Amino acid sequence: MRSQYTFTGQYDFAIDSKNRINIPATFRKQLHKSDKNKFVITRGIDHCIWIYPIGEWEKIEKELNQLSSLSRTNRTFLRNHLRHAKIVSSDEQGRIILTKSLVEYANILKDITIIGVLNKIEVWDNHTLDELDSQQDINEEAYEELSKRVNI
Repeated sequence: MRSQYTFTGQYDFAIDSKNRINIPATFRKQLHKSDKNKFVITRGIDHCIWIYPIGEWEKIEKELNQLSSLSRTNRTFLRNHLRHAKIVSSDEQGRIILTKSLVEYANILKDITIIGVLNKIEVWDNHTLDELDSQQDINEEAYEELSKRVNI
């Protein structure tokens, strides 16, 4: 299934004392009336938070429903991915509230980076993202090599 969204770009924000973050205006403009400013927040990989528009999440649910519950790997993945998933709505200012467990999982203290990754939005603690970037050492040469290994 092809996504109806194309979230791209990087935006710097801060989380407030109530665990609220801003969804960038450019991302909010892409939302369809059917989404009604509802999102699903859940654990991402590499200690970030994934945010899906509700319409996109419904597509993911259909795919997840295809996984056999007889497989231990599938059960473990589903349990650990879905136990942290929560439907949230944005307020008039375009903010959503992150759960305490997701904030702790992503090691978010104050400054965050929000990255558009096609059909979803990633939320990163700045320090965690900087560490990941330095570990992966994505310089020009390494990026070119990586692009050769990605199959499109």
